[in-house]
Order: sequence, then C-alpha cells, then structure tokens
Amino acid sequence: MSQKSTERLRDYLAQLPPQSQALLMRELERAVERGDDVAVANLVLEQLRKIVRGAEEDEQIQPRSDDPARLLFRPLEPFLAETNFPTRAGQIRRASLLPIWQWLAREGAPEAARAFEAALAAATESGPMEAAARKFQLAAADAILKIAAPSQDDRQRALSRVGPPNVVEDLLPIGLVLQAREALETLGSRLPSQIRVFADSQIASAMEALKLPSLQTPQLLPFALSLIAQRLAAPWQIIRLAIKMAASDDELRVAATPYGIAVTIALHDLSFVAACLRTDIRRGHFDYVGEQLKTLHDGVRGLRTELDLRNDSTWGRQLTSVRADTSNALQSEIDSVPGRVRRILRQRADKDITAGAKIDATEVEDAAALIDFVAVCRTYASELAINEVTLRTFSDLQHYVEQSTEGLVQSLRGGDARVRTFRQQQVKAAIRFCEVLFGHDYASLMNRAAENAVTGERKSSRAG
Repeated sequence: MSQKSTERLRDYLAQLPPQSQALLMRELERAVERGDDVAVANLVLEQLRKIVRGAEEDEQIQPRSDDPARLLFRPLEPFLAETNFPTRAGQIRRASLLPIWQWLAREGAPEAARAFEAALAAATESGPMEAAARKFQLAAADAILKIAAPSQDDRQRALSRVGPPNVVEDLLPIGLVLQAREALETLGSRLPSQIRVFADSQIASAMEALKLPSLQTPQLLPFALSLIAQRLAAPWQIIRLAIKMAASDDELRVAATPYGIAVTIALHDLSFVAACLRTDIRRGHFDYVGEQLKTLHDGVRGLRTELDLRNDSTWGRQLTSVRADTSNALQSEIDSVPGRVRRILRQRADKDITAGAKIDATEVEDAAALIDFVAVCRTYASELAINEVTLRTFSDLQHYVEQSTEGLVQSLRGGDARVRTFRQQQVKAAIRFCEVLFGHDYASLMNRAAENAVTGERKSSRAG
C-alpha cells in the first residue's frame, strides 16, 4: 500500500467517533485471531492504534470527561458482554451501545441529547456532570421504553431504524437498566466487594438486599442476580439463592420460582468458560487453562451435588453438554502430547542426524506447556470425565521422559562430535520436561549429570 493511500486511510479512520474506532479495533483483533484477512486487518489495526495512542497523549493534557455516550451508558458496565458468544438474561452486548446512542441523538431523544452535550461542556465530574447524566439517562430510558412498547404503532419499522436485530434485542434491557439505575446501585452498595463463601448468612444478606420491588420483575431480576454473581468468588454459587427461595433442591420446584433464572445464568456462564477453554486449547494458549478448569470443575460438581437435576431436563442436558464438550476437547489434546514429546526426544542414530540440525526452542516450550496442561488436567480429571486418559498419559510421559533423559545423557559420553550439538539440545529439552514432570531438584540433578558427561568426554578426548 502506497504512502498516500495509507495517509488517506488514516485520515478516514481519524474522522470516526471514538466509539466506532474502539468497536472496529475489537472486530479487527478478532479477525486476526481467526486468521481472516490478516494482512488487511493488521494494516488497519496499525493505523488505528497510532490514532488512539495520539488521542491518549492528548487526554493526558485534556482528561476525557466529556464523552456523552460513555456517561450515558455507565450504569450498564457491569452487564456488558464483549465477545460474540450468545448473551443470556442479565447481559447486554457492548456492540449495541453505539447504534442506540446514535439513534437517541438522531431521533429517539435529540433535544435531550443536545442539552446533555451542552451541559457537559461546562460540567465537572463531581458536580453538574453527574446530575446531567442522570437526567439524560431517564430521558433515554423513556424514549427506549416508548419505542419498545408492544402497543407502539408500526413498531417493527420504528425498531428497524435503531439497528439490526441484535441491537433491537438489547434495546428494552438497556432502557430498563437505565430506568432502574438507582435500585441497582443500592443493591451494589449493600453487597461486599467479594463474597468468598456464599453460605447461609451471606445468602440471607443477599436476599434482604434484593427486597427492592423494582428489581423483582422478570426483566430486571436477572441483572440483579448477575450483579451478585460478579461478587462471588465462585459465581456458580448463585444457584443457592434459587434453592433457598424454593426451599428444595428439586429442579422442578427451583424452576417454578422467579429465581430459577439463577440456574440458567450459572449454566450459561459455565458454557462460556468451556467455549473459551476450547478456543484457547485450539490456539495453543495455556496461560489460563488452570483457572478455567478449576471454574468448570467446581461449577459442574456444585450443580451436580446441590441440585437434583434430571438427565432429560433442559438444565440436565445443558450440564451434560458442558461436561461432554469439555471432555472431548481435553481428551483430544491430551492424546496428542506424548507424540509431540517423542518427536523431540527420540534418540536417533548418528547417521540420521544431518549437519547443523537444530531443535526449535519454541517447539520445546510448547511441549513443556502441554505437559503442564496434562498435569493440571489430572487435578480436575474425575469431574470432567477424563480421569483414565489423563492418568495414563501422565504416567506414560513420566516413564518415557525419565528413560529418554538418561539415555540422552549417556549419548553425550561418546558418538560423533558432528552431532554432539544436536544431542545437547535434546538433553536440554529433556531436562526442561523433567522440570515440569518431576520438579526442579530432579531437573538440576540431570543437568549436572549432563555437564559431567560432556566434561568426561572432553577429558577422554584430550587423554587420547
């Protein structure tokens, strides 16, 4: 792309509103992760990041306190979903905010929007700005609820001017949350910042905090429950509110109460974690696998033990699906680990090693990460139905790596000097795997054995 074309692209991107720039960046980053049009996406991302960095430098001089859309939608922040994964009750797509803001400014509540923007010009964060935001939030809620009302004449045509179906789907929840801002803030203020154990006393406190009539509607209760779930160290425990309300662990009685939506929330969130885990495994990203596995293990076990679920019910099938999908993804990856380790450590004849042969350090680290992945899976294997394959694979890895390391160390004592560098690389990789499988002390022991083998070989050569 020529410099002139790049400048035109950057000028165009700079004219976009900040919300549009942020949305475009997120979509391009997802496209890069999927491998779609990587060259084009990276080019546009590079220009966008330069623009955003420039804007951030300006903000160090002029703090960004006058973004009307950001202030309008601030009460929605706890409920925004960032990904393309389907949303549940109690969630709103972040991508829906920009079209709804544009509709409000264009025709939903244009006069109130202009008055809001004018008020922000002279307002301060601690004073009139908050009052102006609250006033506009109520006006926006009124406009949204009016157009979303079932009795609205020509409703479908009016809604189509707001945005695509996904945006329209979020319209009513956004209006209701803006309208109930004070009630939700009151609920949040009554909850601890983190609830480590959701036991009887904490459940009673949460039930008491929920006794706000405006939060007991079918539309707003999921948002209130989502707010509580975010404060829980183990979010799946939100189901305990539903069990308490039903005074039973029978799923039919739990589902018959308004709080049954808590079980749906917990199952959806577990499905989301399972989907993230599968995606990370597919991409070879293992940084968060331990945390994800613990969340899934504890959540699946919690729902299975605290709720009397039927295998053929909707909730029962959802939980079974989470376990099965997770098990299949884990088993497939676990089965591949021994083969990758063997390709690196396989002891070859001198004649089969070409001059200058090397072992890719990245491949070694990837294999070490996979071994660690198997070790982590072993901790949570029983609940995720991978007990047999995990124990077998981990045992095979220990046996193979131990035997291979000893053999490779011995190979350093003799053999063709032409291939010694490659042998040393294999030994280094084997010691790296030993560290993951057996710990630092054993790896240090094998490292000293390798050094002694090389030193002994050099002394033998000089003596000869």
